[in-house]
Amino acid sequence: MLDIPGASFLDKASLVGGCVRLALAVDARRLRDEVRGLPADVWGSPGGRVGVHRAAEALFLRGHAPAEGDLPVTDRPVLDRLPYIRWLIETMLEAPPLRCLLARLPADTVIAPHVDRPPYFAKTLRVHIPVETNESVYMVADGLSYSMADGEVWVLNNSAVHAVWNAHPTRARTHLICDCLPSPSLLGRLAQGERGLGVSRPFVEHRLRESTVPKVAAGG
Repeated sequence: MLDIPGASFLDKASLVGGCVRLALAVDARRLRDEVRGLPADVWGSPGGRVGVHRAAEALFLRGHAPAEGDLPVTDRPVLDRLPYIRWLIETMLEAPPLRCLLARLPADTVIAPHVDRPPYFAKTLRVHIPVETNESVYMVADGLSYSMADGEVWVLNNSAVHAVWNAHPTRARTHLICDCLPSPSLLGRLAQGERGLGVSRPFVEHRLRESTVPKVAAGG
């Protein structure tokens, strides 16, 4: 599903800019405990994601990775284990959910700068909800760096150049990520959301530039 026939393209530069923090509150402990309760064997793979996204483990709750083909966006069985996340997706966001996943980025790992280009991404709003994070995680969008804390809800402009660096030496970062069709309620929350939270961090920009430089194999 790389397009949504009948849906309109969104002007994310105007609607979102880089990232917007919504005035929504999540029970951070309940969310974290629910995800921690999943069996270890559901993790360990990129979940079908390719390219820069292979740096993170992924567990799809709705739909599949685009690289797996034009498959229907329906609930995956693991969502039945996650009643609070189901409520967040289906009720709290007040917008029709499409692909939703948990993404775990290991310690000291970068998802290199990129743009999500297929029409599907230009017609949906990407919501990020931190499950487990730390002060050394930097989300970069449209040239600015953002810090997202547990219990917060953000919209990311994934039609702009974006990247993430988990600079912590030992702790992974896990986010709930959900693509939603724009609804009047979600658009209203977005319009009233908190903006201007991005800052320029040269050391982050330097690390991301390093991640895009091809590495020469030992011995030439």
